[in-house]
Amino acid sequence: MPADHVERLRREGRIVIVGASLAGLRAAETLRAEGFAGELTLIGDEPYEPYDRPPLSKSVLLGKASPLHTELPHRWEVDAKWRLGVAAAGLDLTAGRVRLADGDEVEYDRLLIATGVRARPWPKEEEARLDGVCLLRTREDAADLYRRLRAGPRRVFVIGAGFAGSEVASACREMGIAVTVAERAGAPLVGALGGVIGAVAAGLQTENGVDLRTHVTVTSLEGDPVGRVRAVHLSDESVVEADVVVVSLGSLRNTEWLAGSGLGAGPRGIACDAGCRAFDFRGIVTDDVFVAGDVARSPHALFGYQFLSLEHWGNAVAQAETAAHNMICHGAERRPHLWMPAFWSSMFGVNIKSVGVPPMGEQLMITQGSLAERRFVGVYGHQGRMIAAVSFDNTRWLEFYQRQIERGAPFPVEFPTMDRRPEGLRPVAADFPDPSLPTHGPTVTLSGYSPADQQLVFHPARH
Repeated sequence: MPADHVERLRREGRIVIVGASLAGLRAAETLRAEGFAGELTLIGDEPYEPYDRPPLSKSVLLGKASPLHTELPHRWEVDAKWRLGVAAAGLDLTAGRVRLADGDEVEYDRLLIATGVRARPWPKEEEARLDGVCLLRTREDAADLYRRLRAGPRRVFVIGAGFAGSEVASACREMGIAVTVAERAGAPLVGALGGVIGAVAAGLQTENGVDLRTHVTVTSLEGDPVGRVRAVHLSDESVVEADVVVVSLGSLRNTEWLAGSGLGAGPRGIACDAGCRAFDFRGIVTDDVFVAGDVARSPHALFGYQFLSLEHWGNAVAQAETAAHNMICHGAERRPHLWMPAFWSSMFGVNIKSVGVPPMGEQLMITQGSLAERRFVGVYGHQGRMIAAVSFDNTRWLEFYQRQIERGAPFPVEFPTMDRRPEGLRPVAADFPDPSLPTHGPTVTLSGYSPADQQLVFHPARH
């Protein structure tokens, strides 16, 4: 784009952000901080200003925070027009217009799509409508579930043992509520961390009084004559009575409103380049549509240019800031989104943190601590490289391993500080499930390959 067009855009252009949550807010703040003086519109389907979601499955369920008071702080005055409580319903790329569910249209010169994800509902609609069947994604979901837990249910049943489901189970046990967790795979967290670490998570749950059922699926939810859930039927033909059922089957990316728009959008998200520019359905990059947050999937140079879809708080912030910067700068000043994937969780008194992309790992080494003590660091390897690390109550090593991942350090690991106990001496299979089979709660989706190059240090392969 010619320099005078960029300057005109910065002075008097129209930028629309669809998605008024974490990524949308941080993008708006960055636009203003970097000098955008034009018209800024944020569109959100919820009637609230952006709020923080991680506390909803942690402190909110325990009554330590109110679901109505988790608003995100504004780091910069955004001076925007807020269109809240109305969803985007369509996109006209040629005309540069977003169509809203109320029939209104909003024109743009640059568009940022940050529509995120929603909770995957129970697939049987009649059963999903039973009183006591809950999801946990929005603050209204959290308020409803907290009210039900405070009422003292006889038993809570959680469908899915990913991070969200496990955090709900942890909150139930901390409140003294009986809880059953059903998981299709062999252990909790296997989609995100693999079977070796999943076995540790399984031990955490059972020792804290969770009735953990693995290698099973839920076949149906049973209601009573007045429409309240009362039992859960499993694939092993067992039946568990419960008066609250939490459906934690992962998430769906909010892309349906883009059907027919011509963008490369689908169930796995919206494809974009490393500079956050969206691809159209032909694989050609667009110049005026950008993507950020949970709904985006983009290539990462440190991970073989795999397209990564990351449902991580930090990724949403970093990608939004990169997208906003690239929307209003000259081509030579654009920068790639190279945030190191990272996440954290807390359950059953244990803090779990990770860097890198564990599901890419083929092997795992315990380099510090002990699995038996549930205080350790595990490092994942992929094709002779260190690809990720996870810690249970042992975070002080993660910054070190992040630097190792960034420089492409070799795997297996061999450091003078490495633990010499037997489980730390050799790699073992990380034991991730078959990716074609559904599990609950992966934090990273690997969804393709891009041959795009970056302005990075390139090391030719050795033969």
